[in-house]
Amino acid sequence: MTATSTHAPDVDASAESGHDHVGRPRGNRRMGARIGWTWVLLSSLAIAAFAVVPYLTAPLAESSGGLASSYDGRPAPVLVALYVHIVGGGLALVLGPLQFWRRLRTRHPLAHRWIGRTYLVAVGAAAIAGLVLAPVNGAGLVGLFGFGALGVLWLLTGWRGYRAIRARDVASHRAWMMRNFALTYAAVTLRIWLPLLIVAQIPSAGAGGFDADAAFANAYAVVPFLCCLPNLIVAEWLIRRRGLPSFRLAPPVAV
Repeated sequence: MTATSTHAPDVDASAESGHDHVGRPRGNRRMGARIGWTWVLLSSLAIAAFAVVPYLTAPLAESSGGLASSYDGRPAPVLVALYVHIVGGGLALVLGPLQFWRRLRTRHPLAHRWIGRTYLVAVGAAAIAGLVLAPVNGAGLVGLFGFGALGVLWLLTGWRGYRAIRARDVASHRAWMMRNFALTYAAVTLRIWLPLLIVAQIPSAGAGGFDADAAFANAYAVVPFLCCLPNLIVAEWLIRRRGLPSFRLAPPVAV
């Protein structure tokens, strides 16, 4: 796959008519964008608090933070990686939505740059720690490849976003950072998918009744891929909708 190298203008061609690319009033599009950004911000803050605080306020054996107790007694390098991943990922989840706040970018560019640098450091630390944790995750081979791929893509998209802005390619930078935050946001979608997948198994419960532990294990065996792949699809759709450089299965044919 290759990415186009065209740069997107700050104002799209539909601005003069007051409509977006699909004929809807631009005011409606902006309102939808605000609602979407607000949801992303609030859900990111909520999950950051929900996922990070239990690990930092109680021993792993007593923590209610997801699979925290399963890491109790692990070797020191695994425990260090766990806390680096939790803190780094939580920080990235909090800072990420701020980078898509237009007013911050335009009125306070210095703050935008420093928040972005901090975000990328947090992503890098959390991704490397995630790669250390992937072989010992609770989802077996599915988790190894799913979470492992997530860690690699998290690093790659962050690096490409950094390289793009260093080259002053703002359009490519925006596109890569949208992909990167889509992977960061997997922390939220993972916790949305898990209960949905567990509830979906209730109708198929046998005569012995619903086994919540087995249902959780089944759901967790699928969620390593579900938590990020739909995010990337949505991010790529938004990238194309905004006219930013997007991935294509083949290079565009010259006309």
